[in-house]
Amino acid sequence: MENQSIEKVLYTGKVHTTGGREGGSAQSSDGLLNVKLAVPGSNGDGTNPEQLFAAGWSACFFSAMKIVAGQLKVRFPADAAVDAEVDLVSGTEGYALQARLNVNLPGIEKDVAQAIADGAHQICPYSKATRGNINVKIKLV
Repeated sequence: MENQSIEKVLYTGKVHTTGGREGGSAQSSDGLLNVKLAVPGSNGDGTNPEQLFAAGWSACFFSAMKIVAGQLKVRFPADAAVDAEVDLVSGTEGYALQARLNVNLPGIEKDVAQAIADGAHQICPYSKATRGNINVKIKLV
């Protein structure tokens, strides 16, 4: 996939991180994000990059689904949800990620819900960034 030409930067998220996943911390330039970091599965008192990535992707994907539902003239359910699961994996080439996005669109027919999820996966910036780079499964639940 070729990089798209950029016409305008809409927003830049800025985060300062120290210490990495081994007891570090990350704070956004506006101070709204301020988290302690910990190794996944450890007894540390912080979150980890995989959880942060899952939160960002699921929020973005949710918004993309709302856009697609609007384009399809489908009422978007108030109780819709995306449960993201991001795995840190190891293989012959070292560490990598894989992900599952479990989509819940109650009250929408399965074929229409699938069209919304598929459309969102095409326009969501996180989906675009990961396409062809990691294993991703989108599932209706």
